[in-house]
Amino acid sequence: MAAKPYVIALEEHYVDPEVKRHYTGMDARQAPGIAERLEDVGQGRIAGMDAAGIDLQVLSHANPGLQKMDAETAARLARGANDRLHETVRAHPDRFAAFAAIPTPDPKAAADELERAVTRLGFKGALVNGLTNGAFLDERRFWPIFERAAALDVPLYMHPSTPHPAVVEAYYKDYVEKYPSLLRAAWGFTVETATQGVRLVLSGVFDAYPNLKIIIGHLGEGLPFYLWRITMGFERDGRGGKSFRDVFCEHFYVTTSGFFSDPALLCCMMELGIDRIMFSVDYPFVDNPPGAKWTETLPICSEDKEKLLNGNARRLLKI
Repeated sequence: MAAKPYVIALEEHYVDPEVKRHYTGMDARQAPGIAERLEDVGQGRIAGMDAAGIDLQVLSHANPGLQKMDAETAARLARGANDRLHETVRAHPDRFAAFAAIPTPDPKAAADELERAVTRLGFKGALVNGLTNGAFLDERRFWPIFERAAALDVPLYMHPSTPHPAVVEAYYKDYVEKYPSLLRAAWGFTVETATQGVRLVLSGVFDAYPNLKIIIGHLGEGLPFYLWRITMGFERDGRGGKSFRDVFCEHFYVTTSGFFSDPALLCCMMELGIDRIMFSVDYPFVDNPPGAKWTETLPICSEDKEKLLNGNARRLLKI
């Protein structure tokens, strides 16, 4: 019998109690079962990993993180949250690694906290939840964060959050009450995060920082499927330079978080190559067992499966 492959899952969430105390409105509400599992970064979480055959989780702060706070509050909370997460990893170094929570409302403080988390705490990069107080990260004021990530040679994980209120009003208000997931995994997360990815490519940030690496979950929020059409569309504008496809395939990685579909995975493999795809579950918003079970029957060779389950994450995150 073949040995069980080592499994790294890298979009796996928790919530810091001090950060959570500052949430308001919809952000402060969470289903009881989910809330309990977000707060558990000990034996209960590890037991669930063991039952599903997951060896290592890369922990990151759940949505909305620090992105909707004022600059002073976000900067103050970031340091404490990352220090506490560091202690969690230190307690179980063979089971957990970490992405930093960074205070993007204060871009310089975010860049500095990213550097501290990577160089002093051993974190593997940072995860950012959606827009920063309504602003996409391609705005020039946020570029110090990208500059620092490139210099440190660590990725930034672009994670969804609920859409901008104006978008909710224009696109979704008629159905939100009956179908609240329309703002989240059912559609809103995809549109907002894919738009973030497109804007980053158009902004020129990858020309400025050629070593910059971006991760997008949920198999790239649909962008791999649309690469041909997006590229064709922008070629009509006659701007020259690298194509959208070339930039995306050079700088972006995707994970399988909450997206356990053979056809979708094969599409991503055909468009991006297996070296840019990594396994994730999206725990606790998605249960571990379905993701782990899915990997057992993937229609890919053992070498590619090894890359998906651990090899690509080891290389990108230096695990």
